[in-house]
Amino acid sequence: MKKLVVIINGRGGVGKDTLCDFAGKYFKVKNVSAITPIKDIARQNGWNEEKDAKSRKFLADIKKAFIEYNDLPFKYLGREYNKFLNGQEDIMFVHIREGEEIDKFKRIVEVPCVTLLVLRKQNGNNHWGNASDDNVGKYHYDYEYNNDKSLQEAEVDFAEFLKRVFQKETGSQERE
Repeated sequence: MKKLVVIINGRGGVGKDTLCDFAGKYFKVKNVSAITPIKDIARQNGWNEEKDAKSRKFLADIKKAFIEYNDLPFKYLGREYNKFLNGQEDIMFVHIREGEEIDKFKRIVEVPCVTLLVLRKQNGNNHWGNASDDNVGKYHYDYEYNNDKSLQEAEVDFAEFLKRVFQKETGSQERE
């Protein structure tokens, strides 16, 4: 079974999760984020899942503290990656914001792995006030996907884009 890890990134609101959902209609997909264990901790302590600048900075600050303290986000991703290796999914989307954390995760991946930056013109100038969100464009990505299409167009277009990437990176003409 051919497998591919796609480290997906992009500024807030560009449609990363929507694209991952679309991919799930064409591939067996696992979708995980380095921020998941941080969100769990934040929820337990009063965060109500807001996506405003103050909340994004709060989550980024907590994540940074846990990276420095015990590398919780990386350990979480490592466990999820091992489940992916032993599971039936074709593609694992991994949401990671920080370039150094992307590089750290790439070092443990033993299957084809690519980085993908999702762009959208109408969200290009958002400034969130934290380095995790505001510096996503400073990393060198293997692929970029422009998500300026309607939802219907994006579903078909992203599926075709992902099929081409999967074939190129895994050396597969078709999924096995």
